[in-house]
Amino acid sequence: MSLRIVVAVKYVPDATGDRRFAEDLTTDREAVDGLLSELDEYAVEQALQIAESAGDAEVSVVTVGPGDARDAVRKALSMGADRGVHVEDEGLHGTDVFGTSLVLARVVERVGFDLVVTGMASTDGTGGVVPALLAERLGVPQVTLLSRVSVAGGVVSGRRDGDAASVELEAALPAVVSVTDQSGEARYPSFKGIMAAKKKPVESWGLADLGIDAGEVGLAGAWSAVESVAARPARTAGTIVKDEGEGGRQLAEFLANQKFI
Repeated sequence: MSLRIVVAVKYVPDATGDRRFAEDLTTDREAVDGLLSELDEYAVEQALQIAESAGDAEVSVVTVGPGDARDAVRKALSMGADRGVHVEDEGLHGTDVFGTSLVLARVVERVGFDLVVTGMASTDGTGGVVPALLAERLGVPQVTLLSRVSVAGGVVSGRRDGDAASVELEAALPAVVSVTDQSGEARYPSFKGIMAAKKKPVESWGLADLGIDAGEVGLAGAWSAVESVAARPARTAGTIVKDEGEGGRQLAEFLANQKFI
């Protein structure tokens, strides 16, 4: 039986652009171009490597977001994934991590899965909790923050690196795993892959297709809310120490005043 791998990815604002909040304190996705979250590229890469090792596997990519979010799915397809699902619905505006995990769970159940792979966090919200919430909703084990991952004999195994030690973890399939940016560089889409991606299927689903009431997601269904935002102060010029014989002492005094030494 083919190994069914689902990769959850997110379309995020480009971090090099001028990111802003809208009047309702949600991310202003019109203010800046978006792209496939860099951390999710590692998830796609690991899913593809697992599929290549298995020999008989299908990699599906799912995302939740506005119309442009389809670009994130296309990017993953050009890297080598087989099919895509894009969940788009006006009722999703302002959905928090809890609502997102609900939508993803319904998608994954509908697609069918043995393994769900995600990045360690999105590069916009950086919450890092969706993998755990998704595993809870699916009722399967979670093995998160892996720097190495493999599948064999119906078991997913991996290594989680901590500050003082690394641990080897494993769980029986089906399961949810998240991978870190230390898991291996993501491949660049080839011209052949980009052309092939144009012919790969991308299904569009709404909340009704997933049996989700609009009140369970969006701003109305969010369990968390942004109460206020403030722009980060502009960077100021740093302290320049000119060495005219007293440079070492001045540098030491500066570090001491900043409590670095």
